[in-house]
Amino acid sequence: MKMLLNKTRPYLKSAFTSNKALFSSKPTSSEVLTAYLLQCNEPPWTSYFVKYSSVKDDQFGMSNFNWPAGSSNYEILRTGCFPYIKYHCSRKPPEDLHLSDTFMRIIKIVNFGIPCLLYGLAATQLIRHEEIVLTKKGSVTIYFLLPEDKGARF
Repeated sequence: MKMLLNKTRPYLKSAFTSNKALFSSKPTSSEVLTAYLLQCNEPPWTSYFVKYSSVKDDQFGMSNFNWPAGSSNYEILRTGCFPYIKYHCSRKPPEDLHLSDTFMRIIKIVNFGIPCLLYGLAATQLIRHEEIVLTKKGSVTIYFLLPEDKGARF
């Protein structure tokens, strides 16, 4: 038995390190957010989904927050809706969103995340458009319910 473990150990180690390398090569959700806003020339607003499996979620727990991109500030409404993360971005001056963020987080907890899960499951059937976002760690596909008119105010 010990001899068998010694023979398979290099294979197990390489499988683990290659999976670790694969995971670390994914861009973060914040990298995709910034790259997309800049790629679209800082639009007045946008709303998209990104698959959890496509990114490292470095904004977990954040629901309503300010996000700088280029020369603009965006108010971000974000929620996890498995199998996606949903972003709604509106270009606005920075403001204190701490109370709003806390309130949204409490609502999600009180509802056990069930509405978010249902939204994600519905989105899998309603998504009709996708675009590629280019990041330093490769391209990521993002999804839309409808194609957006880039630069439209509404």
